[in-house]
Amino acid sequence: MKEFRDKVAVVTGGASGIGAALVRALLAEGAKVVVADVEEGALKQAVEGFDGDVTGVVTDVSDAASVEALAEQVYATHGVCHLLFNNAGVAAPSANIWETTPNDWRWVHGVNVEGVVFGIQSFVPRMIAGGEEGHIINTSSGDGGISPLPYQSVYASSKAAVSIITECLGAQLESEGTNLRASLFYPSGGMLDTGIWTTDRNRPKDLAREKPGIPSPTVEQFKEASAAAGWTLQFQDLDELATFTLDGIREKRFIIMIGVEEAEATLTDRAQRYGRAELPIDPAGIPQV
Repeated sequence: MKEFRDKVAVVTGGASGIGAALVRALLAEGAKVVVADVEEGALKQAVEGFDGDVTGVVTDVSDAASVEALAEQVYATHGVCHLLFNNAGVAAPSANIWETTPNDWRWVHGVNVEGVVFGIQSFVPRMIAGGEEGHIINTSSGDGGISPLPYQSVYASSKAAVSIITECLGAQLESEGTNLRASLFYPSGGMLDTGIWTTDRNRPKDLAREKPGIPSPTVEQFKEASAAAGWTLQFQDLDELATFTLDGIREKRFIIMIGVEEAEATLTDRAQRYGRAELPIDPAGIPQV
């Protein structure tokens, strides 16, 4: 897909962060965008601030019926979906696996993994039946898709699942002879100032942690602590990242990642450790954060 003008795009988690940047980039290209987000107030405010043909639909991606209702509304309004960005995501506090709780796994995997699957199940059959060129872009993370941070086991495992799901999806779409393609989007280029730092704001009460955990820092607290420790942080501009992502779709990249060539060394080292039947993660090199 080379041109996005008049194409219909759906972006989950689109009211803030990377999702909002993707919406802005799509609107700048002349696309018609449906923004899906679980935060009703934030969604309303975001849609009012966007410039272009944009609508908002309150959607809980962890609920299959909610995602199906989103698809029904998109097709009732536009009759087509060309671009599906399964972008919504959440994270749990850092912890040893034995210190995580069942609800940590239910919540994070419900949003990050099932949310992607529900998006595929509701939209892809309609997209295939429509016969038009289309693209599904699933947001993963280098933390899981490339190399997991052990103390982020809940989040990392969810993003590893997204990577494998997308790889399977891409192969299936091509082998079935459809006009659809898939891409695996790794937000990259530096630290990211997004709502992932404060996702507890959207955590349902029935999925609250069963025991206290270490509070996750806000991005501002992390910046302050890093400055105090003498660290220099590089933050990636989200609008530049979104433009890079659209370019990746144009160029038919399966992996959309700034500095993807740098991942080769990491993956090669992991593969070599596998080949030696060793733990792929070097415990000595992992900070406990």
